[in-house]
Amino acid sequence: MTFMTVVIIIAMLVVGFGLITGIRIVPQAKVMVVERLGKFHHVAHSGLNILIPVMDTPRAFEMRTGNRFLRSTMVDLREQVMGFETVQVITHDNVNMEVGSVIYYQVIDPAKALYAVENLALAIEQLTMTNLRNIMGGLTLDQTLTSRETVNTKLRMVLDEATEKWGVKVTRVELREIEPPGAIKEAMAKQMTAERERRAEVTKAEGDKAAAILQAEGEKISRILRAEAERDAEVARAEGHKRAVVLEAEAKAEATRLVFEAVHAGGATPEVLALRYLETLQELGKGGNKVFVPYEASAALGSLGMLKELFNKEGDATPTAGSRLAPSAAALSAQALARNVAQPQPVPVRRGPPALPQQDE
Repeated sequence: MTFMTVVIIIAMLVVGFGLITGIRIVPQAKVMVVERLGKFHHVAHSGLNILIPVMDTPRAFEMRTGNRFLRSTMVDLREQVMGFETVQVITHDNVNMEVGSVIYYQVIDPAKALYAVENLALAIEQLTMTNLRNIMGGLTLDQTLTSRETVNTKLRMVLDEATEKWGVKVTRVELREIEPPGAIKEAMAKQMTAERERRAEVTKAEGDKAAAILQAEGEKISRILRAEAERDAEVARAEGHKRAVVLEAEAKAEATRLVFEAVHAGGATPEVLALRYLETLQELGKGGNKVFVPYEASAALGSLGMLKELFNKEGDATPTAGSRLAPSAAALSAQALARNVAQPQPVPVRRGPPALPQQDE
């Protein structure tokens, strides 16, 4: 083998090694920062890339995965998650607590992420801790426990503004945990218990109030319905009584008419009517301490008394000249009685039934 053959073989090996080392394949969603002779040259994107051996070299990028820092020539453009251990913070009302946080960021400009800051992961971690202490220091204990969204928004805005010059976009910040001291936890538990008891008492009072209102409304409605029922019953009784009175009056009118027609149709004489009158008096006088005196007998007794009074006055005094005694009422009654005894009065006969007053149904 001659010297020229050895040289050619060596040259071919060097070219082959250069070609092998100069060909780089970059995966999807990753890039590679290429330096030429120690100076930034370009960013190799995903796919096949050819570098000049010895002159072009990729720049290593340090990434944090969990609690470990990894160096790689590839820069991941996907959204990264970085969690931090709990840090001690002091609230505005001087309460010490431990707060843990998680941030989500994405590398937008790989060149700035490599050359604008020495250690991107460490810089983001320290920036997050310091700003978290500042934000939590301006809030009270109750605000820190109830305003997580506000704290997340403020911290994300501060980190996004600070990391923009590093070619990084902070997309989200979340407070992972907030641990107040043990004494504060016990006080909060007592406060929660008292608050729940207060709510239970308020709920019970509101229930009793609603029950009393419903009971009062029920009694009111019951009384109204009872009054309406009594009113309707009274109206119904009044209507029934009215109908009964009307029917009774109509029955009496009909009976009187029938009796009257029967008397006229039978041609009753005064003697028959007088006998019927006496029978009626006997029926009326049955039972109880009742005494019925006929009208004719009372008139006769009264007339006799008046006659005796007249005879006594005539025997005691003699009338003077020019004076005349006017006949008294008793004398006139006696004279009328005498005429009635001498000549009996005929019984009047009616031609039709008596007219009854019209009553409303």
